[in-house]
Amino acid sequence: MGNKLHRALGKLPTGPDDALNLRNIKYLPRWVVFLIDIGLVAISSIFTAFILLDLTPNVYGLIDMADKGVIIMMINIFFFYVFKTYAGIIRYSSNIDALKLLLATLSSFFTLLIINLITSLIINQKIFLFGALLINLWISFSLLFLFRLAVKQIYEYFKFVQKDENLIKAVILGADENAISIAGALDIEHPKRFRIVGFLTNEKHNKSIRLLDKPVLKYGKHIHEEVKSLNADAVVFSESKFSAEERYKMVEDCLEHGVSVYNAPIVSTWGEDKPIAQKVQSLQIEDLLDREPIQLDVQNKIDQLTGKTILVTGGAGSIGSEIVRQVAEYNPKRLIILDQAETPLHNVQLEIESKFPDLDYKCIICDVGNYKRLELMFRNNNIDVIYHAAAYKHVPLMEQNPHEAIFVNISGTKNLADLALKYNAGHFVMVSTDKAVNPSNVMGASKRAAEMYVQSLYHHQLKTGKETTRFITTRFGNVLGSNGSVVPLFKKQIEKGGPVTITHPGIIRYFMTIPEACQLVLEAGAMGKGGEIFVFDMGEPVKIMDLAIKMIKLAGYEPNKQISIKITGLRPGEKLYEELLNNEAKTLPTHHAKIMIGQDVVRDYEKISEKIDGVINSANKLKSDKVVAKLKDLIPEFISNNSSFQRLDKVSKNSEAKNLS
Repeated sequence: MGNKLHRALGKLPTGPDDALNLRNIKYLPRWVVFLIDIGLVAISSIFTAFILLDLTPNVYGLIDMADKGVIIMMINIFFFYVFKTYAGIIRYSSNIDALKLLLATLSSFFTLLIINLITSLIINQKIFLFGALLINLWISFSLLFLFRLAVKQIYEYFKFVQKDENLIKAVILGADENAISIAGALDIEHPKRFRIVGFLTNEKHNKSIRLLDKPVLKYGKHIHEEVKSLNADAVVFSESKFSAEERYKMVEDCLEHGVSVYNAPIVSTWGEDKPIAQKVQSLQIEDLLDREPIQLDVQNKIDQLTGKTILVTGGAGSIGSEIVRQVAEYNPKRLIILDQAETPLHNVQLEIESKFPDLDYKCIICDVGNYKRLELMFRNNNIDVIYHAAAYKHVPLMEQNPHEAIFVNISGTKNLADLALKYNAGHFVMVSTDKAVNPSNVMGASKRAAEMYVQSLYHHQLKTGKETTRFITTRFGNVLGSNGSVVPLFKKQIEKGGPVTITHPGIIRYFMTIPEACQLVLEAGAMGKGGEIFVFDMGEPVKIMDLAIKMIKLAGYEPNKQISIKITGLRPGEKLYEELLNNEAKTLPTHHAKIMIGQDVVRDYEKISEKIDGVINSANKLKSDKVVAKLKDLIPEFISNNSSFQRLDKVSKNSEAKNLS
């Protein structure tokens, strides 16, 4: 035992100058705790003997004091082993550990009483006095309990008081079980980041109430006032019950008054992969822009997708890959994932293999502009539903390469739509954009042209007397977290120390999350009768300048002091605001309050098809001006903004003036 103790002490961590560093002792070995507990029981027996020595000088004649002590020790050792009182890490001792101690000492007490009773019946003489056993119970439990309490306090002292730490003084927003669990976990975390100084709740309560010996305050309209009253610098959100609007207002109030905001996970989602302190993260802008989850009809999507062959184009992109994930949940007969980007498609394939091992799927590398390759795919697969998400979407790049926008966004959509009709696909759902409304750039115009073709094709088949394919369009705004979107860009710029670049201080955009967007696509495909353009209620538009300022503050910096904001000027084709409907369109309600049908004017298929063929032919000749000019002829509302193609608008207006005269 001496060698074992010597080796253990030799492994104790030391600090500078070989000083014992108690902060780095992870826990006392179980055998050490066990020995200490036995020692404390021995001490309690000695104390009991001394207390009773003068009161009962010559009562015990059956066995001597040493034998009594051995009996008490052996019985306590047995119950320590039974209840594993030595097994816990002392600095994390809880009510359960105290209960184990109580059960062990009570069990020892009652066992000794039984022994006493047996000896009194057999030899008509007691070994112990009842009062002596009670005193021993009280002393032993008190010493065992106080030992653990002392270790916890000493650990806290050496861990935090003697250590120079800049802890964040924070309050927990919430006073339920989740909030208490988070506060407790943050208090014992090592290394420590937060010092919890109180709790905030919006429920009425007694002002003297305390949780974990910390005050509980009721917050009002201005949450920062209660935070400052507790001398805190941060708020940790522990509740998920707030609506997006409520959370937004509270965060806005905190940020305006220099209070940092953090987000904590729900206890049930903690897991064991990393400490809770690391899971308490700065609130993300997505948490504020995210709206209440939309409730959609699951059954109609089951009817449409389960047991069917589904094609997702652009399946490796932000929207397409999420459509793939959501469709896979409905057990399709086969899922075909098409994209021309090799590495992203490979990544999607690995994910599908991992998450849906029983799914029958196929990944196809293909450009949607390749008609022959697409037809081979349609011929070999009886495709029931098509989700067309393949598109070029970056406005400045398409402004510089208009023919590429034509090849993918227009010609690719035409190829797929024609083949869907030819091979009798049931549904064709096209993913469009708000930039297609009154377009000011080539990308938006190309998507509007695709919309027009799909709509006119649907109505053309109705005229021919046979409806085989329902062509449906979904239209929404910017998607949070998608490839190349503004939020990931701002995050990278903030991480690098700035500047955060904004094209114009007055620019505004609508935002939605990727899952929301894909839910809309699936819902539209299920509810659509054909020929509709579904528009999503995207809430209030967001000013990009405000977005940048909030993201900088949420990251813990001061805008234009620590992180600068730089205005770079509007990019080619960019406009200050986007629209979901043009001036001629009207909306009709659907069974879902957040989904509307935009009624655009349906153009004649023959004319649309002829003009689109002309646009595609011009693109094949790689003549940018001719391509854009033909696009403007197809889409009269296409007026270029901040672009070299603005001169074509002037030419068009002069020609119209001459014709009128």
